[in-house]
Amino acid sequence: MAMTNLAELDLTELEAVLGDLGAKPYHARQIYRWLYRRGITDFDHMTDLSVPLRQRLAAATEIRSPTITERLRSTDRTEKFLIAMNDGRQVESVFIPDTPRQTLCISTQVGCAVRCGFCLTGTMGLLRNLSAGEIVGQVRLLAHAIGLAGTRFNIVLMGMGEPLHNYDATMKALRMLTTKSGFGMEPGWITLSTIGVPQALVRLSKEPVIPNLAVSLHAATEELRAKLVPVNGKYTLADVIEACRQFPVKRRRRITFEYTLLDSVNDSVRDAAGLARLLDGFESKAKVNVIPLNEAQGIPYRRPSDDQVDRFARTLSSKGITVSVRKSRGRDILAACGQLSALPVRP
Repeated sequence: MAMTNLAELDLTELEAVLGDLGAKPYHARQIYRWLYRRGITDFDHMTDLSVPLRQRLAAATEIRSPTITERLRSTDRTEKFLIAMNDGRQVESVFIPDTPRQTLCISTQVGCAVRCGFCLTGTMGLLRNLSAGEIVGQVRLLAHAIGLAGTRFNIVLMGMGEPLHNYDATMKALRMLTTKSGFGMEPGWITLSTIGVPQALVRLSKEPVIPNLAVSLHAATEELRAKLVPVNGKYTLADVIEACRQFPVKRRRRITFEYTLLDSVNDSVRDAAGLARLLDGFESKAKVNVIPLNEAQGIPYRRPSDDQVDRFARTLSSKGITVSVRKSRGRDILAACGQLSALPVRP
């Protein structure tokens, strides 16, 4: 009989499994503390559990974890981790220091079905979804490898995959990450980046844990977005914007609209003015994060010049849009936005 993997359980599920073993609910909180705060996966080392309980746990359950198989360090101190799941599938996760807080960029799928034309992950296609335990497992591995456990850090679900295409596992992972006896993260320390899936955004707006929201637009017209983001044929740019207008935004928080700048494709003054019109009415509820393309072999687009990036950002700002330009981190190790692949591609 297959053993229950405790790393896949939220706190309520863990309490139920332990109840069947004759344990109390507080034992689940103890195990969460060992697993997430201390990174301990061996029952023998969970010393505040009784020896008989540890023996019952070892006989009936296990804690399976992904493993770090490669760790690359950029000249700017960004680090990229190749992480293997138990079935051999691999994803990439990134540690971005001083942003201004320490940030972990986590994957939710092996590959991605969206296939944005400027993203290396899309060249993989979708191989499979990650489970909640595999999503949280990346955080656990990186936090303890880097020394972040016990400190405040941020998480961005901006790695490989579309989080809202793996909705249930992603939401369960968020519940696990915000559990007080575990990492105890606040929802505001977590950002979910999505291409924009209208029906899933409606579901997300009703969840008990609502992270910060970043929506990738990349174009201001339906025609151009359909070219850059093939999924636009299923739900239009207008559908995405309307879902964002309905999304509840808490005080002092905003929806971030991400826009990857491609040389001579979507980086003109006219494109910036069109984006400002598209976001008319959001007022203080939104900001635009301009992302100059991070080039990679196999991507048919080019990064615009710094002058082009500056002109685009200034045009947006002149239209009353709050705008920032993302500083690329880890490009020399293919760790920047759009460069993750977990394929045998190395700089």
